[in-house]
Amino acid sequence: MEITAVRDLILEFAYYIAGAIFFLSAYYVYRSDSKTRIGTTLFWSLLGVIFTFGSYLPPLLVGILLVVMAVLTVTKQVTTPSLHAVSEAVKEERAKRFGLWIFLPSLTLALVVVLLVYNVKGLGGQAPLVIGGLTALVVALIMLRPKPKEVYDGTTQMILQMGVTIILPQLLAALGIIFTKAQVGNLISTAVASVVPAENRLLGVVAYVLGMVIFTMIMGNAFAAFTVITAGIGIPFVFALGANPVVAGTLAMTAGYCGTLMTPMAANFNSMPASLLEMKDPNGVIKQQVPVALAMIVLHIALIYFMAY
Repeated sequence: MEITAVRDLILEFAYYIAGAIFFLSAYYVYRSDSKTRIGTTLFWSLLGVIFTFGSYLPPLLVGILLVVMAVLTVTKQVTTPSLHAVSEAVKEERAKRFGLWIFLPSLTLALVVVLLVYNVKGLGGQAPLVIGGLTALVVALIMLRPKPKEVYDGTTQMILQMGVTIILPQLLAALGIIFTKAQVGNLISTAVASVVPAENRLLGVVAYVLGMVIFTMIMGNAFAAFTVITAGIGIPFVFALGANPVVAGTLAMTAGYCGTLMTPMAANFNSMPASLLEMKDPNGVIKQQVPVALAMIVLHIALIYFMAY
């Protein structure tokens, strides 16, 4: 079997695992006493259907299911039920028992991913993450030896704490593809051309960096923003004036992450940690990151201007 076929099987298996977890989360909510039990159960059930059977369903049907999920969210029918938290005494006992060894599963994940990426050609970047995650899970189960109910409760509760923001990265990635096919980059290029002089390198760099930052804040994803902004601003206003595409493109990508630091749309970076840490201010993570992001924006402009030309 070719490595690409193995990679596809691994990724398909990962979607099945995710779907199963969403179904378990739906069952957890269904058994709870939440006032929005039905709506929340339906939301997680539909998400489970999309992840498990999405490749077999017509695209139109998947779109309809997403609309239903959106309606449930907008009408506030999706909430987090009461969770069975692990007692502080148990947490302290396990912290003392394992000490720094508690980080072994996380280190295992990183090590497995690095080894696979650098030693197995054609496997890509996502499949090693799946393998690394499953390996880390096995290590954690061997170390901690939790009861099956603890595994079930911990897994479903983490998903429920993340809430509806868990699907935002997938939606934003799809939005990036739509923007690319709709040639939004051409529209942006036309708009920038009316403001930025064609031969001004500095203003071109400023437009490129700020475009990446702003578009990333809108889409929550620097990867999705990169293709659109590079086509609309990077190529005609930076690369065309002699900038090294490798240097300028790389720095433009990292400039986009300055936008990631300042937007709730980057749910997996900003909203989810706030939920998991049970912070009182849902935007607390963003507020702490804004000063750093603003400083990094200025630094990226200087780096591209002085290093790419």
